[in-house]
Order: sequence, then structure tokens, then C-alpha cells
Amino acid sequence: MAAAAGDVRGAAEARFISSAKGKGLFATRSIRKGEAVFVEKPVVSSQFLWNALYNYRACDHCLRALETAEENAQRLLGRSSLVLPHPEQCSIRKDLHQQCPRCQVTYCSAECRQAALEQYHQVLCLGPSRDDPTHPLNKLQEAWRNMHYPPETSSIMLMARMVATVKQAKDKDWWIKAFSQFCSKTANEEEEIAHKLLGDKFKGQLELLRLLFTEALYDEQLSRWFTPEGFRSLFALVGTNGQGIGTSSLSQWVHACDALDLPMLQREELDAFIDQLYKDIEKESGEFLNCEGSGLYMLQSCCNHSCIPNAETSFPDNNFLLYLTALEDIEAGENKLLLRVHRKKLSAWPVSLCSQEICISYLDCCQRERSRHSRNKILRENYLFTCSCPKCLAQADDPDVTSDEEEEAEGETDDAELEDEMTDV
Repeated sequence: MAAAAGDVRGAAEARFISSAKGKGLFATRSIRKGEAVFVEKPVVSSQFLWNALYNYRACDHCLRALETAEENAQRLLGRSSLVLPHPEQCSIRKDLHQQCPRCQVTYCSAECRQAALEQYHQVLCLGPSRDDPTHPLNKLQEAWRNMHYPPETSSIMLMARMVATVKQAKDKDWWIKAFSQFCSKTANEEEEIAHKLLGDKFKGQLELLRLLFTEALYDEQLSRWFTPEGFRSLFALVGTNGQGIGTSSLSQWVHACDALDLPMLQREELDAFIDQLYKDIEKESGEFLNCEGSGLYMLQSCCNHSCIPNAETSFPDNNFLLYLTALEDIEAGENKLLLRVHRKKLSAWPVSLCSQEICISYLDCCQRERSRHSRNKILRENYLFTCSCPKCLAQADDPDVTSDEEEEAEGETDDAELEDEMTDV
């Protein structure tokens, strides 16, 4: 049963840190830069609803992209005549795809179809009602789409699969306990998360979702999850702990092409073709390139944030398998000296990585380069905490202004300096 709830293999374990910080992830041995700290299956996962509606075809269980790389590129470009070179580098095996015989949702393999059937699909299978707008599950999904527009960050179906998993399980208490181990929030924090996901009218929308959720999935043993307080907590659990998942057959094809041993001229031609392809796709489809969803990962959810992370997550297998990879060597009781660049001056400060704690960043690369004030503004709005990582502590005396304000101030200073120079002339 543990394997079904999130198969993990690696060199880390979760430990309790404090009541304020909760759990953290720690290395159980020395880890080298570039090494996979662990590989983890989610407890439960689901594709985003708008993403699926817009024909980003993914396995209904593991989110593996189902289109060939060429089909993927053709759809994103809106150009059915496109032909990709080196089609043999596409990893998609359409001959292995299977459908549920009752509702026709598609899986990448017989193994995924069976895994879904055994864990949750018996409860959630719509059968001949898949296209019936009056079916309770379809009403729930439509309501969610009308409240949570792209870019998507969560899905009501992740919660539905949690309920279905418990309903189908022989040992229901084991699964309830497993879900309860994810990070929880106070009542006020739960409301902030709902507000962030649903907008200003979140209270009325949350109640509508709860009523539809109850109509579709009510279970006596999970009765607390269907009360206003319990549903809000469940909603916040998914909003707080859900890890985004992205898969792409085109991306897989590009990585395979990068590894080809080609003559220099052919390599240059292929690289130029790929660069132009992505430019054209960006014009047509913008930032929405991948099959996207989210999942609950037992171990990954214990990773705390740092603005100078020593690990990062990725999905190199084109499915829901999460790889946590070390960005630097991680040793026991590691202490090191980090260089700090601030206002064009280089300085250094000692950093202790909390006795082997493994941290990821909740911010993207661009956000991490912004001021401490800007970073923490984003973290408070989206994750409800203020960062106290070594970088933030070292910058504690910096002015409390956002990066945009800093840029404006620097611009004004430059103008003033230029005016002085002109006066001197």
C-alpha cells in the first residue's frame, strides 16, 4: 500500500523542525551536485481542467503527454503541415495507449489504466454520462472552470480523487491519515488561500463548490470533509501542498535531438530549426506549451523554501514522476561561504544549511533576483509566510521597497547625475 501512496527512492527523509516551521527535508547521506535526491510518485494527481478542455492530451493517470512530438508542435503552431526532422527521437508509443471501456478516458499504458481503476476510477468513471452536463461530476467541473481560469494552479478533481481513493480503499483509515500528514493552515490562512484561488467572491463560490462536491461524492466516513469547515481545510490543503506537473512530448523530442551526435553543419541546422520552432509557437500559443496538472507528493511537500535553494524539482520522464535534484553538493552539517552582490559591491557571509536541510525555491529564477522586499511580498501573497533564509537575513537592512521602486529610484539618480554632468560642462 505504501507504494501506491507515493513510491519514493532516494537519500532524504522528512523531520519535524518546529511548530512554527513544521517539517523539513534532510539528507540521509552525502549528495553530489546533479544527483537525484529522490524520485517520487504522487499520492494523487490530476490534469488541470482548462488544460484538458483545450486538447492538451495527457494520460488520465500519470499525465504523460499522448500526442507525438510532431502532433504536439502542429497543434501549438496551428499548422498541420509541419514535419519534424528525426521523428525516430519521439518517445510516444501510441500502440500502448488504452481507454477505459466505459467512459473512454485515455491512458498511456495498461499499467496506468489498471492503477487508476484500482485507486479511484471506479468511483469517478462517468460511463455513458461523460458528456452529460447534468451529471454531478460534470456540474462540479464546469463550476470550477467558471471560477478558476488559466493560468491554472489547482484543480477540484485533485480533491475528488482524494475522496474517491478513500472510498475505494480497503483500509480507509490509512489513507485518511496519509492525507492528514500534509501541511495544514489556520482558519484565517485557509480563507486567504481560497481568496487567492477563487477571487473576491470566494466565500459564495466556495460554498457552491462544496454543495456540488457533496452531491457528487458524499461519503459518510469522510463526512467532515463535506462540512463548510472541513471542505475549506481540504481546499487549503490542495492549494498549499499541490505541486505543479508539466509534461511535453515536444520537449522530450528536443532533449533527444540535443543528444544526437551530428556533423557540425547538421547540428547548426537542427538547432536553428528548433529555435525558430519555439519562437513561432510562442507567437501562436504563448506560455501554454505543456500538459499541466498538479499532484500531492508526500516527501516533496516537506521541502521548505529558500531564496538560495540547493535542490530543484523536475519531470524528465514526461509523466508525474517527480525528481528532486541537488543544485550543489549537500553534506552533513554543511557550513559554507556565499558571495553576495549588492549595489555593485561584492561581500560574503557564512551560511549554515540547517544541518543538511534540503530546500527548493517557490520563486522562479527572475523572482529570486528581485529585492528581499519584493520576494517576501510574493511569498506572503501566495504562500502566507515571510522568508528567513540566509539571503533574506543578510539583506534584512536593505530598504523596504520593491524591485520596481528600486529601478525607478536608480533611474532618478542616473538622471540627476546626468544633469550634474551637463551642468559641469
